Amino acid sequence: MAPVSDPSSFSSLSKCATKHLNLIYHVDFDRHVLKGKVALTVEVLEDKFASLTLDSKDLKIFKVSANGQVVQFALGTKHKFKGSPLEITLPFELSRGQHVIVEIEYETSPSATALQWLTPKQTAGKKHPYLFSQCQAIHCRTMVPCQDTPSVKHTYYAQVSVPRDLVALMSALHDGQEPDPSDSNRVIYRFRQPVPMPSYLIAIVVGALESREIGPRSRVWSEKEYVDEAAFEFSETETMLKTAESLAGPYVWGQYDLLVLPPSFPCGGMENPCLTFVTPTVLAGDRSLAGVIAHEISHSWTGNLVTNRTWEHSWLNEGHTVYIERMIARSMESEQLRQFEGIGGWKELQESENTGHYSQILFGPNNVLTNLVTNLHEVDTDEAFSFVPYEKGFALLYHLEELMGGPEVFMGFVKSYIQLFAYGSVTTEEWKNYLFTYFKDKVDILNKVDWNGWMHTPGMPPVKPQYDTTMADACTALCQRWVKAKEEDLASFTEADVKKLNSPQLIEFVALLLQEEPLPLSHVKKMQEVYQLNSVKNTEVRFRWLRICVRAHWEEAVPLALKMATEQGRMKFTRPLFREVYNFSKYSDEAVKTFKEHRAALHPVTAMMVAKDLKIDG
Repeated sequence: MAPVSDPSSFSSLSKCATKHLNLIYHVDFDRHVLKGKVALTVEVLEDKFASLTLDSKDLKIFKVSANGQVVQFALGTKHKFKGSPLEITLPFELSRGQHVIVEIEYETSPSATALQWLTPKQTAGKKHPYLFSQCQAIHCRTMVPCQDTPSVKHTYYAQVSVPRDLVALMSALHDGQEPDPSDSNRVIYRFRQPVPMPSYLIAIVVGALESREIGPRSRVWSEKEYVDEAAFEFSETETMLKTAESLAGPYVWGQYDLLVLPPSFPCGGMENPCLTFVTPTVLAGDRSLAGVIAHEISHSWTGNLVTNRTWEHSWLNEGHTVYIERMIARSMESEQLRQFEGIGGWKELQESENTGHYSQILFGPNNVLTNLVTNLHEVDTDEAFSFVPYEKGFALLYHLEELMGGPEVFMGFVKSYIQLFAYGSVTTEEWKNYLFTYFKDKVDILNKVDWNGWMHTPGMPPVKPQYDTTMADACTALCQRWVKAKEEDLASFTEADVKKLNSPQLIEFVALLLQEEPLPLSHVKKMQEVYQLNSVKNTEVRFRWLRICVRAHWEEAVPLALKMATEQGRMKFTRPLFREVYNFSKYSDEAVKTFKEHRAALHPVTAMMVAKDLKIDG
């Protein structure tokens, strides 16, 4: 393995590697802190080892000991997003291959960016508070001092004390529960994760949770208000898991549970091992739900089992995961659907390049953050986040599939790559070397690929894949009818136009309209009259439709757009909706005012990014 340096971590990566974490947490809802104790089993990688550095951010460190001896520690200068290095000095020297147990007593900050503390009124049940974590990419250091880098993998064990009315879950297997001996009003939940994994996959949730069995190795968890609907929506989980195993190899994590979070969860899903976190916005019963779950299931192989060495190589996680997700769609539905999703992904990529879909930076075509392999020196991973690693990564893999002989041939390579690098981490160079080894009889074709254009050049990829447009043609045709329609043509549109489209095609139709110049207000009003898009529950359709309306300066849509931006907190929806209203100059102040009123209910990362979009903070 190449020597590691990770621009997003302060920890000593060449000197030592964490092998196991033992966590003890006391969850304090009154003060919004975790009182913690962590014991890290650290393997020494060099001789004369006498000090180490861990990542920490906004932690109060009370005491550090090594092999039972109290030791000296210091927190270094705080960096604007990486936090403060925790520098630990040992009173003894160790040699390469030895282990040391470093124990740290500490407390998190109420403003820890990994944690969101919800008041009872922010939950569905309205009676109990709720806590959830989101550590990706570099927020784990706000809830545990650690080597917060995807290049280091460890197992973990945890004991979590919570109020007895609540349930705790983690990204691990349940290992029993017992009354808290120090407080009869509390209960301790135990968890074990026997598969080595990176720090960003440590996850915790505490709330009034219930579960339903949905398969032989799966339960769905949520507040009771959502749980039966979720069990119905996720009934295909086992079929999807089996399909993924037939493509990528055995599922090694034992349990595959799903947790439906409260609406402020900032992501579509998060692939925490044994317990995928999912936004409630997917419970609108549509194909996008299957896509989210297939994506998170696929991460069990690419991301969780084989992990990008640093976040500069995040396309290895996300591009391969999108590739497997779409292979699942191919197996369970059709090759035409996979092709259609490829076309949709290309459009998302174009939009991301043009507008910086997730980032506050308007990712213009020359922004180096649109490179497939990025340079994150002094770049906040939250601000670098975009669709690029997902869709540019998928486009490269699909292009290689076309060159190497089709989906079965190329999936054979992906499965072999997973087996070779399982339980470890990987760089783009190692991936590419293995690609050339696996396809050794096709090296002449691989040598003709514009690797620099794909990997290290901003903007759209050098080659546009040739997708089958069968499912997309109907969407394109209807979009163009609206774009070209004069006032006198509006009477020709009828409800039957959209009745012929399935759910993914309806999403594609509104997505295509967003790529055109804004429609005249008369057209948008007519579209509502004949298609009744205001009453569509599917969040993927609704979010795009409301943006079309606001762009056409339909004032009645502004409160609906702001309502959708604040009644859930998924960044994919919230940021563009706020930005759209803000760009309608008459309502810029209204966008800012609404954001300020709802800021406290948003996830801290979402709030930070929206504030930048609306030019509020600096």
